[in-house]
Amino acid sequence: MNNEVWNKKCLLSPSLICLDMMNLSGQIKQIEQAGIEMLHVDILDGHFSPSMPLGFETVKQLRTITDLPFECHVMTENPEYFVDELLDIGVQQIVFHIETAKHIDGLINKIHSKGVRAGVALKPATSLHELEYIIYKCDAVLLMQINPGYASVKGEARVQYADQKIKELRKMINDYNLDTKIILDGRVSIETIKDYGKDIVDIFVGGTTCLSKDNILGTARKFMNIRKDILGE
Repeated sequence: MNNEVWNKKCLLSPSLICLDMMNLSGQIKQIEQAGIEMLHVDILDGHFSPSMPLGFETVKQLRTITDLPFECHVMTENPEYFVDELLDIGVQQIVFHIETAKHIDGLINKIHSKGVRAGVALKPATSLHELEYIIYKCDAVLLMQINPGYASVKGEARVQYADQKIKELRKMINDYNLDTKIILDGRVSIETIKDYGKDIVDIFVGGTTCLSKDNILGTARKFMNIRKDILGE
């Protein structure tokens, strides 16, 4: 696995649940061909988030066909169980929801003890104040721009206060002089990437707003070209 990828800027992490479920293997190969450097694995339980599109067995099988790092987003009522399963599979980063974890500090410690990057995810309305005592331990913080599990609902728009929250989190990280990465998830568009890709957001979760499962290779390559322009490469 390429550990250097975590030091790069403006990364796209295509969400597996937004790909063609009948052709995951082929689409991952196209993602690799385009030069994309990681994959976003959403784990949902049907309770915290009202859908269950991806199971552990699928993740296990996908782990055998690609060396791309898996950065995982656990959207569940009982994150401890799901974190244990992901650690057994072999993933590179896990973020779990601060709203449902019983022992946030302890769960971060467990993930780190396995040599895996760890962090927390926040629903749109969860305050950044919840990070006050744990952000020092977080390799990443994921900010959701829509409510968990409602990506397929056409009326579920990016929350109005998303921009303010993103900027406030970046200021917090900079003020504390941390290397914590910001992950942005939900309704991530090309415009969002252009606005925040240079020096604010580190990883953009690629869903249907910026990637097309009918043209994965083409839309992934489009992102890579935009990234070059943003970073002046």
